[in-house]
Amino acid sequence: MPASIVIVGLGSGDENQLTLGVWKRLQAARTLYLRTAHHPVTAWMESQGLTYRSFDFLYEQFDSFQDVYEQIAIQLVRHALEEGSEIVYAVPGHPMVAESTTRLLRIACEARGIPLEIIGGESFLDQAFLRLGFDPIDGFALLDATNLTHHRPDPRIHTLIGQVYDTFTASEVKLQLMSVYPDDYEVVVGHHLGVYGEESIAQVPLYELDRIEGYGNLSLIWVPASGDDQLRSRSFERLHEIVAILRSPEGCPWDREQTHASIRKNLIEETYEVLETIDDDDPDAMCEEMGDLLLQILLHAQMEEEAGAFDVFDVLETLHDKLIRRHPHVFGEKAAADAEEALQNWNAIKLEEKRSRGIEPGRQSQLAGVPRDLPGLMKAYKLQKKAAQVGFDWDKIDDVYAKIEEELRELKEASDEGREGELGDLLFAVVNLSRFLKIDPEEALATTNRKFVDRFGYIEQELRAAGRDITQSTLAEMEVLWQKSKKLS
Repeated sequence: MPASIVIVGLGSGDENQLTLGVWKRLQAARTLYLRTAHHPVTAWMESQGLTYRSFDFLYEQFDSFQDVYEQIAIQLVRHALEEGSEIVYAVPGHPMVAESTTRLLRIACEARGIPLEIIGGESFLDQAFLRLGFDPIDGFALLDATNLTHHRPDPRIHTLIGQVYDTFTASEVKLQLMSVYPDDYEVVVGHHLGVYGEESIAQVPLYELDRIEGYGNLSLIWVPASGDDQLRSRSFERLHEIVAILRSPEGCPWDREQTHASIRKNLIEETYEVLETIDDDDPDAMCEEMGDLLLQILLHAQMEEEAGAFDVFDVLETLHDKLIRRHPHVFGEKAAADAEEALQNWNAIKLEEKRSRGIEPGRQSQLAGVPRDLPGLMKAYKLQKKAAQVGFDWDKIDDVYAKIEEELRELKEASDEGREGELGDLLFAVVNLSRFLKIDPEEALATTNRKFVDRFGYIEQELRAAGRDITQSTLAEMEVLWQKSKKLS
């Protein structure tokens, strides 16, 4: 008989859960391996005269389960080739449910041309449905307790969490669940489900999850489904639903009447309110204002969804693909030694994207891509940077200073009709200076604005303390206080 491997499932409990087909293969096995001998059916197998080798010793040799499973697959393939015959490998439960070694063996056997047969057994899911009393057709998710970080439970469906090997793992599960469920949410812990004399089922509030004893390789946690939408308050999908409801015929009259044009200014205002919280280094306000800004995005996307153009999930997909595509040094094989090289990669990919859309960059203006409605200083800064990329720039900073002096002189000499244009020229020249000094003009002016507000506030405060009203104070009095405020800041 050529080398081959048969994987069989021992069920989740005692010998009564063994299928007839599995039992026959166990009896007929010339060479039998167990992933672990720590299983309720093992003692009965011994009583029936079956002999086996287990891989329990590997759990002591490696730091992670993944390393153990990989080593098991390597050794099984080697043993099969060395023996040149069929070997039977028995795993707890069902071979295709929460069994990493099955996946690894399928890959390894295919690569080495070794026939692989898989025979199912009763899984811990069968006992969970039976003993916990819920129907999986209502919707359920099966999660791995050792890898919950990337899986956010959906409160609308039942959640079963397996691989809860110990109290530490249960504690990690508790912390992850608390990001979705309240601390006192009722969950169920099951040990040895379906094993006569060993089964225990306990219902506890979530905060007591790691205070339960008895965790092991036959333990699981059940988080019952809930219809409470408040549990989905951290879900993007729920936020999308709320915005859709607000725009629906049964929703808010004001929200229904809005158009892209009518709330256009809101998007700008909310953006600046976020910037204010960043400048103030106020995390609580930042969290709230970012939510307000996100609402504007959702409203605009909802309008397009109603028109059949796109929805907010199309927006997410577009952003997802763009971030992956424009960061080949992170998600691909291209390298970027520093931020400058990463930016070069980004710009090169942008050019390729334009070409793929039929836009030939060489036929576009060098100034293309600067948003029309940017604030004046910011737009001037970006226009100048783009022009400088093709050499349209001053050679040295002294030339910029000279240009500012020239524009200031022309402003002084301008007629009433020409002053606006000359003032714009002067501001444009000052932006050029900020670029040479590597200072963002918007940020510089924002800093000065905040400084002015603080110093003027000091004047008002001091005058009030003296029983004076600022409207009745002289410029000289205010100037004295202004100078004092400068020394304090």
